Amino acid sequence: QPQPISPVKNFFAGGFGGVCLVFVGHPLDTIKVRLQTQPKPQPGQAPLYSGTFDCFRKTLVGEGVQGLYRGMAAPIIGVTPMFAVCFFGFGLGKRLQQRKPDDVLTYPQLFAAGMLSGVFTTVIMAPGERIKCLLQIQAATGETKYSGSLDCAKQLYREAGIRGVYKGTVLTLMRDVPASGMYFMTYEWLKNILTPEGKSVSDLSVPRILFAGGLAGIFNWAVAIPPDVLKSRFQTAPAGKYPNGFRDVLRELIREEGVASLYKGFTAVMIRAFPANAACFLGFEVAMKFLNWVAPGL
Repeated sequence: QPQPISPVKNFFAGGFGGVCLVFVGHPLDTIKVRLQTQPKPQPGQAPLYSGTFDCFRKTLVGEGVQGLYRGMAAPIIGVTPMFAVCFFGFGLGKRLQQRKPDDVLTYPQLFAAGMLSGVFTTVIMAPGERIKCLLQIQAATGETKYSGSLDCAKQLYREAGIRGVYKGTVLTLMRDVPASGMYFMTYEWLKNILTPEGKSVSDLSVPRILFAGGLAGIFNWAVAIPPDVLKSRFQTAPAGKYPNGFRDVLRELIREEGVASLYKGFTAVMIRAFPANAACFLGFEVAMKFLNWVAPGL
């Protein structure tokens, strides 16, 4: 079932799939982060954004289309190696669990392989997410502290060293490890279900790949949203606000806004999840087929 792992092919195919995901999904990711990090309104005042569509409208009116793509440079720069490592990590996780090359893995084994990919990607994901979130909320606050992704990274490093750049790493792990397991297991499961009898999984049509990839994205975010809310809040908080890390963030959120606050941005996430991840997996599958065609022995 699994093909031999080619790091070079996985790098380019995973990177291309990730670029597709960012271009399709970043606008709604901006909305999600702004909803998750908006300040609590004072008594008698309306919240800054009443919901997903209100946030989208205000961003578009106030900042134009470019406002929806704030902070995209950081994920674009990190996306090629991140998705290369992500897809390579999943393939490696499958290979490590095989006794023979033709062993068919169970779904729990596929889940474990996906979890490994989440560990692999955190090294790249954590600083990229920190920079992206800070740039996304900057425009909403009205102050301009960072001129761009590189300036943001420099300032974070100057203020707190490497720890400042990697703030939120534990929460990124808590989000990505189980969510990645769900992501890849769901995609493989759907591909098997959608493959017509007597046909190969590798021959799936484009609509079926899009459907499997999009639904895998929804399952991924159903698991990832609560730790993602905590991560966004923690990564954008002033230094020293949460001395005990995510536990302080969790306590504050539940005390002040209730358990429902852990699902802030749910609508934006789910609207984004299907098309973005459908684009990601389609990009990956197309790139892999192209690489297998031009360089079969690579």
